[in-house]
Formats: sequence, C-alpha cells, structure tokens
Amino acid sequence: MTDQERLEFIRTSPEINAMRAKIARFGGILFERRLTDISGGNISARVGEYVCISPRYAGSKRQWQLKPEDVLVADKDMNLLDGGGEISREAKVHFRLHREFGEYGTGVIHAHAKNILVFAATGVSMPPVLEATQKFGTVPVVKYAPAHGNGLAESIAGGIRGNEERIKKHAAAAIGAWHGLFLIGKDLDAALDAVERLEYNAYCLLMGQLLQNNDLMATQRQALLDAQANYKE
Repeated sequence: MTDQERLEFIRTSPEINAMRAKIARFGGILFERRLTDISGGNISARVGEYVCISPRYAGSKRQWQLKPEDVLVADKDMNLLDGGGEISREAKVHFRLHREFGEYGTGVIHAHAKNILVFAATGVSMPPVLEATQKFGTVPVVKYAPAHGNGLAESIAGGIRGNEERIKKHAAAAIGAWHGLFLIGKDLDAALDAVERLEYNAYCLLMGQLLQNNDLMATQRQALLDAQANYKE
C-alpha cells in the first residue's frame, strides 16, 4: 500500500473515524468531570494496525475541545500518518502499553485526576476501598522518570505487568510519581470507566482519613442545636 493509499484508507475507514470522534468526545468528558486538567493527559485507542491518539497540548492550547480530525493516527511505531498537531511527550507510554498488552486491551488513558494526584505527589500506592474498585487491586506508584523519555514508559509498563487478566476483564493502572494516572482497559469505554472509579476511590481514601481523626464537628453541631433551641424572635 502506498502512502497515499494508506492515507485514503485511514480517512475513509468507519472504524478509525468513529474512534477519532470518540477520543475527541472522551477528552471533553474527562475535563468536564475533573478527571484531568488543562496541563495534561492523553487518550489513545488501537484500531487494527493503527493507534488513534489525542494531540500534544490538547488541554493547554485547545482546552480539550477537540474535533475528530484533530486526533492523530499513527502506526505502531509512532509514525504519524494523519491528524492536526504534534504527538505528545507521554505518547511513548501509550505505544509501549499497546505493544506489550495489546492482546488484552485496546484503550489507554493518562489523566491528572486531582485526588489521584495526591498519591502521585506523596508516593503512596492506592489500595481499593470501594466494591467498585476491588477489581483493580492496589494501584502502585512507580518510580520517577521524566515525561519525555523512555524511562516513564518502562516504569508504567512495569507497574502494570502481571495484571493482564485485569486488563482483559476491565483495566489495570499505575501511578507515575509526581505525574499522574496511567491505565489500559479492555477498550476505551472500560478505560474511561476505570479512571472515574479510581478517582472516587482516591477521594474516599483521603476523606476517610479526615473522618478517622475528628469527632465530626460535635462541638459545632451542639452549638447549632443550642442556637436553635434558644432562638427568640
């Protein structure tokens, strides 16, 4: 197939076009639901021999208002074939996960979910505390590596390795130290679902720590009751 024929195939493929549209839509969902931020995050999905992936600066320059044609299409070796923009720094992680775990899942998401970022910042691995997150097990925080290098891809793949059955059933994840969440799901729908489940799990862990160390504002509640009982017009 010539380069022109391949480009024509990509632009007329119903499956690739549908996935590019889904990635554009999912980017907006992640941002609106505060599962990622303006500064970063990436979404990718494999369709046959091709990988559709959100472009660099999808947040900072486009505020996650992507159009399907903005979503890049590349081969498995990260050679860009179509789309409007540059490939992101973290794309090496995405392609590594697609190559290593591709027989188990097709959807990859990197997100800066604010409660999960607490675990990234403190280096504390995240255990499941909700029935909805038991299937993921404890999500490890892997050793630091810069976003632009190959080390991050190796760290994240290492954190997910051994969880192939979780990917096949739903998703498996790892947290990059001082960076954010990375996961691969059996498909992109499962990956998005997993991001929100894990973010709520992180929120419950953090809020639960507060509840264990205070009296649920007993003094303030009593003051309210006293004020109500003693109130006079």
